Amino acid sequence: MSDEPPIAIVDGRLPRRRLSLVWSIPAVTLLIAGWLAWDTLSRRGPEITIRFDAASGLQPDQSHIRHRDVDLGVVKKVSLSPDRRYVIVTARMTREAIPMLTDKAQLWVVKPRFFAGSVSGLETLVSGTYIQLEPADGGEATDSFVGLEDPPVVHSTVPGHSYTLTTPRLGSLNPGSPILFRDLTVGEVLGWELGKDAAEVKIHAFVRTPYDKYVHQGSIFWNASGASLELGGSGVKLQLESLKALVLGAIAFETSSNAAKTPMAEDDHGFMLFPDRDAADASTFGHRLHLVTYFKGSAAGLAPGAPVVFLGMRIGTVAHVGLHYDAPTDSIVVSVRYDIEPDRIDQLRLPGGEDLDNKILDLVRRGLRVRLDSASLLTGSKQLTMDIMPGMPPAPLKKIGESFILPPVDGDQGDIASSARMLIARISAIPFEEIGDNLNKTLAGANGTINDPKLREAIAALSETLVTTRELLTTLDKGADPLLKKLPAIAQKIDETVTHANHLVASLDDNHGESSQFGRDTTRLMSQLTDTARSIRMLADLLARHPEALIRGRAEQEVR
Repeated sequence: MSDEPPIAIVDGRLPRRRLSLVWSIPAVTLLIAGWLAWDTLSRRGPEITIRFDAASGLQPDQSHIRHRDVDLGVVKKVSLSPDRRYVIVTARMTREAIPMLTDKAQLWVVKPRFFAGSVSGLETLVSGTYIQLEPADGGEATDSFVGLEDPPVVHSTVPGHSYTLTTPRLGSLNPGSPILFRDLTVGEVLGWELGKDAAEVKIHAFVRTPYDKYVHQGSIFWNASGASLELGGSGVKLQLESLKALVLGAIAFETSSNAAKTPMAEDDHGFMLFPDRDAADASTFGHRLHLVTYFKGSAAGLAPGAPVVFLGMRIGTVAHVGLHYDAPTDSIVVSVRYDIEPDRIDQLRLPGGEDLDNKILDLVRRGLRVRLDSASLLTGSKQLTMDIMPGMPPAPLKKIGESFILPPVDGDQGDIASSARMLIARISAIPFEEIGDNLNKTLAGANGTINDPKLREAIAALSETLVTTRELLTTLDKGADPLLKKLPAIAQKIDETVTHANHLVASLDDNHGESSQFGRDTTRLMSQLTDTARSIRMLADLLARHPEALIRGRAEQEVR
């Protein structure tokens, strides 16, 4: 055996170094940062600009853009436009907002405001103002927007139909004014625009589902703003749709049973907006007759929209009141154009063409006339009254285009107020002071020559009656008074007193003679008292039949 020591085998590989856990921290940090960067870039959307009239509290990196309370972007910059007329807001949107960024999208600043009858945006008192994004279907992608100063009345996501209402005047309607159906709020006014040549206003109205199914092509719309005060036989009637309609204005519509048979109205279907319910109801009568009447007297109190009545029932409406020069008589008359709806009269079937002309001519021959009547003695408004008056003088039937010219009632016939004013003026013209002077002279003469107690009683009764009459006329000058009930008694008392005085005067003639001063004074007094009794009796008869004529008094007398 060899005594050589064993050879040691040495491993030439270097010892392996272990990776320290300290290095894992930056690695994980890099991974997280990369993931965050990727996530941020993947969510990052385009940059958009929005133009507003004012910044309205928007702050960079604080104010957000939202839809249904979901953040879709953040404001990055708020600056003025180059011409300093607008505010340009630059915002960075998220990727999920890209499909919503079309030219039909709407953006506005949400802040506390009172709009369309309600308060909104109160939550911004805590969270701060933000921009609301309301997307819309369709449209092309864009990154430049013009913001709304006020929020839209109806969001695009609300189902329903929009309609166009045409009217000569807007009145008190506003964006957000309610649309009513059977006293229910079923829609809102979206806005308006001027029509062609600014001759009309087109109102965009929206009716929500399911109420839009009640809007048919035959439906009628009218302006329900404000309140209506009517004075009628049943008293005073105050009508208004609602307090909201009174403040914000309102539009109402109705669909009758006949209108419900017409097709449902589609989007942007056009309707006429009538000024009130009466005008809307009148439009449902398809057949109309256009009439004209010329009045020689004053037509004060008559205005377009005034009713045309027959037997106390409305059958039409006054369309226009103006002045007209009548060349044959070289005078200026009042021209009144009005329309009547024959369909308001049940079972009336008027012919057409020449047969209609002959029918109207036959009615004129039978006494069809038109007169001005007082519609309200308190307000002084007037109306047209059509009536058949047998025995009227014949009048020719003329036409202007499609309009028939109907003859008026001459003078103030049928106008109770005018008759009362004329009669009161006649009584007022009686010389009561002269009668009193003559009475005093008569009494003085009687005291000096005759001591007949019956004559003194008669003269005292006359004096008392004259005082009562003067008090009555003073009351008539001021207006209505319960003294109306005293008129018949006063007239009767004057008649009795005059009769008694005549008998006594006859006896006086034997002592004084007709040619004496006393006789002449007494004869003049009796004549004046007889005229007074006759006038008061006429006034009593008139006011017994028409007591409402006393309401106006002399203060309302027209200047002729």
